Amino acid sequence: MTGSLRVVVADDQALVRTGFRMILTADGIDVVAEAVNGADAVEAVRRTRPDVVLMDIRMPELDGLEATRRILTGADGEPRVIILTTFDLDHYVYAALSAGASGFLLKDVTPEHLVASVRMVRAGDALLAPTITRRLVERFANRGADTAALHRDLAALTPRELEVLRLLAQGLSNAELADRLHLSEATVKTHVARILAKLRLRDRVQAVVVAYETGLVSPSGSEP
Repeated sequence: MTGSLRVVVADDQALVRTGFRMILTADGIDVVAEAVNGADAVEAVRRTRPDVVLMDIRMPELDGLEATRRILTGADGEPRVIILTTFDLDHYVYAALSAGASGFLLKDVTPEHLVASVRMVRAGDALLAPTITRRLVERFANRGADTAALHRDLAALTPRELEVLRLLAQGLSNAELADRLHLSEATVKTHVARILAKLRLRDRVQAVVVAYETGLVSPSGSEP
């Protein structure tokens, strides 16, 4: 992708916002706005149209989960959202992934990882490995009314696509999928792209969530 990379940083702690701004700016990434709560984040995104939003999950007035839902509901060209959290496997993180976030980072992330993650998500990749997403799903799926489950009709998928989705949800990479199914990596990538398109998903993270939420894969990682 060409052009400058535009980011909004939403966190109620000034020190976190300042630190992230300094790290990103030093690497040529344009921080177009900062927000101190979820409502400010939604307004900042509408005003500046960034590529990526770094979203704290716990903020006053409007939390990061609801802000993520509002940002990712609506027009095309919406930004990618990376959730910021202090706690690994927080149930709010799972709900945010279900709502459409492309991954999460712990706030003690290294500068190098922060920059690489923002660039990766802007390029359209999911930020975390399917195996990590699976841990989140296994712990938190269907455990509360606040879970923003993605309901999708898997009937649109071919038998081969269902097989690819089932294995993808178990944490297999494209190379591992190709080896397991005796296909080329290019063919696997085509299958994955078609799955995402048919189910209207942004990335592999959401595909893993859908596989569990629809019952295609059980928490044990196998077919129900």
